[in-house]
Formats: sequence, C-alpha cells, structure tokens
Amino acid sequence: MLIPAAALLVGLAVLVWSSERFIEGAVGTAHHLHLPSFLIGSVIVGVGTSAPEFLISGLSAWHGQPGLAIGNAYGSNIANIALVLGVALLLSPIPVAAGVARREIALLVAVTLLSRWLIDDGAISRLDASLLLLPLIGYLALVAIEARRAGQSATAAPTIDPEPEVAPLGRSLLWLILGLLLLVASSRLLVWGASTIATALGVSDLVIGLTVVAVGTSLPELASSISAVRRKAYALVLGNVVGSNLFNTLGVVGIAGLINSIEIEPSVRHRDWPIMLALTVLLWLCAIRFGRPSAQLNRTQGGIFVLAFIVYTAWLVIGAFAATE
Repeated sequence: MLIPAAALLVGLAVLVWSSERFIEGAVGTAHHLHLPSFLIGSVIVGVGTSAPEFLISGLSAWHGQPGLAIGNAYGSNIANIALVLGVALLLSPIPVAAGVARREIALLVAVTLLSRWLIDDGAISRLDASLLLLPLIGYLALVAIEARRAGQSATAAPTIDPEPEVAPLGRSLLWLILGLLLLVASSRLLVWGASTIATALGVSDLVIGLTVVAVGTSLPELASSISAVRRKAYALVLGNVVGSNLFNTLGVVGIAGLINSIEIEPSVRHRDWPIMLALTVLLWLCAIRFGRPSAQLNRTQGGIFVLAFIVYTAWLVIGAFAATE
C-alpha cells in the first residue's frame, strides 16, 4: 500500500505542475507564432491530451481487444464535455469565439452522426475506419491553412482572451513538449496508484474500470483546462475539449479500426452513443449566438454538464452491479 500511495501523491503533484507548464507553453507558442488560442487548443492541446486514449486504444486493438477502443473513445468524449468542460465552467464562464459554434462544434456534431451510421451494423471495418480518418485529415489540412494566415483565423478571434504574459519562444516550446510528456506520464501513474489501492481495499475491477480508469483517461484534459482557466486562456479550454473529441471520434477509433475490426456492443448504440450525441448537441446549442453580439458558456450550463456526468456514471455503476446479480 505504501508504494501505490506514494505513486498516487507523486502522480497528482506532477500532474498539477506539468499542466501549468503545458498551458504556459501552449499560450506562449500561440503568442509567438501569432496563432489563435482556439487553434492551439484544438490541435496541439487536443491531440496531446488525447495521447492516453490513442495509446490505450492502439494497444487494445493490437492485442486483439479492439472493442475497448470504442468504449474508451466514446467514454472519454462524454467525460470531456460533461466533466472537463463542466468543471471549467463552474470555475469561470467561458466566451465563445466567433465561428467556433458554426464550424468546429458543428463539425463535431457531424462526425458524431457519421460515427452512428458506421456503427449501426454492429462493427467498424477497416473501410469504416478509413471513412473516419478522411475527415480528420481534411480538418488537419484546414488547420494548416488557417495557421498560414498571419494572425488571422476564421475559427477564433485573437483578442478573445486577455493578452498573456509569455516566456520566450524557446522556453515556451520546451514547456509545451516537457509538460505534455509529464502530463501523460503522471496521469498513468496516478491511475495505477488509485487502482492498486482500490483493489487492496476490495473494490471490484469492474467498478475500478468504470470510475478510476474512466476519469483517469480524462485527467490530462481536466488538469490542462483548469490551468487554462486560471491563466484566463479561455479559448484553450473549449479548443481542448472540441479538439480531443474530434480526435477521439475520428482518430482513436479510426486507427484502432485499421489495426483490427471492432465489434460494437448493443449498449454502445443504445446508451453511450446517444449520451455522447446529446451532450455534443447541447454544447453546440449553448455556443450558438442566436443573434446575440457574443456567446458565452456559463456556470449554470457547467452545472448541468457535471450533473449529467454524475447521472451517467451512476447509471453505469448501477447497471454493472445489476448485471452481476
């Protein structure tokens, strides 16, 4: 128990420290390269914090358990909106940059609907996986075009966040890379420590998987989002969530499907995917301006998201115990 407890404490401490450095590096890099914060959040932060999902899903498919990939990706999407964004909103309202709801979040709704069409036959084949990866390649190409526009982007207004105090470019890049590596490593260490302690206390593997591991894969997103709110880098928070969910839905499932075809359990189609769609559409509706000069996600909406996560997790745990009786 001593080593897992130490791992838990060290993992938590490193997670907090590395998330601060990671966001500091992301903000500094965006500032020096004249890139919109939302673009940095949706690509660099989004891909980086989705690294645990990529790793878990890829290894699962490689070892002949590709079905874990779909649950990992969709479960992380639910946690990103309901838990990560919800907690961030409880800390502070988040302004929504012009065009984000119309483009990035609308794209997330579209790829979520695409995923339903592909899983409706009960499997994700290699052809289906290719159809998931194509929109991701197109999105990255669009991001590359946006990045070439000197200080201008249709995805976000550069002035939506306060002008940050930033380190030199070299230090920003160092913190960006080192912070990301430590962020992923510390989250894995924290999950191992918590899982080992829970097992020693007699908690079942099923409950551990549904709670500790499920939340653990979203710890990088949660830690980096809280750090971004503290730095008032609000566009990074929304970009992190939207980018992570795009990469989970298209990249994580797509790559796993290319490695090995994925069988889709009925519960994914009837329970998890509808919850994921409902949260995504709710986020989209909250971000739409509806004729207002500006849009803002508020604390009330954050409370609704967090409540939805609590209800969903309780539903999973109660259902798991009912199935074992």
